[in-house]
Amino acid sequence: MSILVTGGAGYIGSHTCIELMNAGYDVVVLDNFYNCKREALRRIKELSGKEFKFYECDIRDRKGLDHIFQNEQIDCVIHFAGLKAVGESVVKPLEYFDNNVGGTVTLLEAMRDNGCKKIVFSSSATVYGMDNVSPLKEDMPVGGVTNPYGRTKLMIEEILRDLYRADSSWSIILLRYFNPIGAHKSGRIGEDPNGIPNNLMPYITQVAIGKLECLSVYGDDYDTPDGTGVRDYIHVVDLALGHVKAVEKAAEAAGLHTYNLGTGKGYSVLDMVHAFEKASGVKINYKIVGRRAGDIGTCYSDPSLAKKELDWEAQRDLEEMCEDSWRWQKNNPNGYPDD
Repeated sequence: MSILVTGGAGYIGSHTCIELMNAGYDVVVLDNFYNCKREALRRIKELSGKEFKFYECDIRDRKGLDHIFQNEQIDCVIHFAGLKAVGESVVKPLEYFDNNVGGTVTLLEAMRDNGCKKIVFSSSATVYGMDNVSPLKEDMPVGGVTNPYGRTKLMIEEILRDLYRADSSWSIILLRYFNPIGAHKSGRIGEDPNGIPNNLMPYITQVAIGKLECLSVYGDDYDTPDGTGVRDYIHVVDLALGHVKAVEKAAEAAGLHTYNLGTGKGYSVLDMVHAFEKASGVKINYKIVGRRAGDIGTCYSDPSLAKKELDWEAQRDLEEMCEDSWRWQKNNPNGYPDD
């Protein structure tokens, strides 16, 4: 099978490309390098030992998409490509809706018109909103999302559900991620955010390497064991392997399925700081500041449906996540070299 991976040069996409090729799939990568570097593609080839096709293309470019589908025999699409910074989405909502929602509609039109009706979509636990109590299950109501980024994920899920209702020959897998961290064991690929990181682990690693002075911990008065926010952190390689299992599921038969990809365990911000300090031997400077608007105290998954139906569960523990995150940052203090 040949898999088109949109956003394949990004953090999760690059790890998934390697695991797909390890599993024997042919990979075609699409990316426009808005939030990633070409060096990631070179390192995917290095680590996999395999060649793959690459197209520099925006998911809103219908002609470019048609060119790919007409030149490659694409069996399934894994759709990662999208803008993903929560704070930026609040400032630039139109750009987020145009790129994420509009781009996905264009991609789906190109898929339909070129006879490819299998898609694995990169969704997010943010679609569960503020009102559900953890552990979060796939049959809980969605909505109540607090920012434009999250609303784009929710809207794309709704579009895909409506598409399946209209045409049940589609095979659609919605994967709701929790908090991906870690990096490839080699330390050659990992998370390389533009500017100041939005996520906890890259912020911690950049404090550890000396790029940032201090970690701000937003709130210590939540109803959690130490008062700081609790989240479900999953190793990016476990997440990538979940996509390989999702492709297998999509190939079985038409249908629409939704799965959480998480560990089912929650760790607080201070748990993460201390686990990283233990794994790296580096003391992390942090300070407690006020809560952020829209943050909830506790968010973790019930991943049992993915175990039952995909035969997938997370294997890597918090210690390994921290060790691999640190190895990547230490080996690449400034991320990937500029193109």
